[in-house]
Amino acid sequence: MIRLVFVKLPNGKTEEFDATQLSLEAREDVIVETEKGSVLGKVLAPPHEKEKRFFLKSPKKVIRKATTEDLGQFQENQQLEKEAFQFCLQKTREKGLNMKLVKTEILIDRSKALFYFTSEKRIDFRELVRDLAAQFKMRIEMRQIGVRDEAKMVCGLGNCGREFCCAKFMNRFELVSVKMAKEQNLALNPTKISGVCGRLMCCLSYEFPTYVELKKELPKMGKYIVTRSGKGKIIRQNVLNQTVTVELEEGGEITIHVSEL
Repeated sequence: MIRLVFVKLPNGKTEEFDATQLSLEAREDVIVETEKGSVLGKVLAPPHEKEKRFFLKSPKKVIRKATTEDLGQFQENQQLEKEAFQFCLQKTREKGLNMKLVKTEILIDRSKALFYFTSEKRIDFRELVRDLAAQFKMRIEMRQIGVRDEAKMVCGLGNCGREFCCAKFMNRFELVSVKMAKEQNLALNPTKISGVCGRLMCCLSYEFPTYVELKKELPKMGKYIVTRSGKGKIIRQNVLNQTVTVELEEGGEITIHVSEL
């Protein structure tokens, strides 16, 4: 068995880490080991146990609980991140680089600075990296991200008036297709079914399996059926209410429940 703990990272992601033998409580600050180095994270819930057989490789570890010095360093790094962002922005404009700078992240030990950006094309940023390294005296890493990742990092409010799902609770992006909107009888208007990132809204996938399951009981649109009121063609479906509207051959419309078919 492995003692695991959910930790929220500065980039908004929530990941499971090996809690080792540390006694951890919710909302505690910890230093964790990630692929890019040591970062400060926040514990979301006390550790839980899981069998080792569920893991293809060993999870990264919680190094230690954050100290007062770590928290002070983190605040200083946040100020430095703002300065690094403005400096990088200035340099990209001077060099005419066709890229959009999204965020700057500096590791807790200042061993590395990461600059996240979006671009439609590949960018030659070798000169930019040299300028950044000379200015901040640390390793520089440029990371190109997609528009959905940008929305997750920047955060904001969606069409529903709530925080972006990707920034609030989603750990990974699921495949979203137009078919999901069709199955839910949504208007295929790009402004209605697209998020701020310009891609299809992640929430289209939430109720999709339910609609698919409920539609199994309903006859298809355009199909002719025989009802107590006569023969007619199905012109509308209400999936959640499990009803269909039938246009009768003799004139008029009726709405009936699937149990009456």
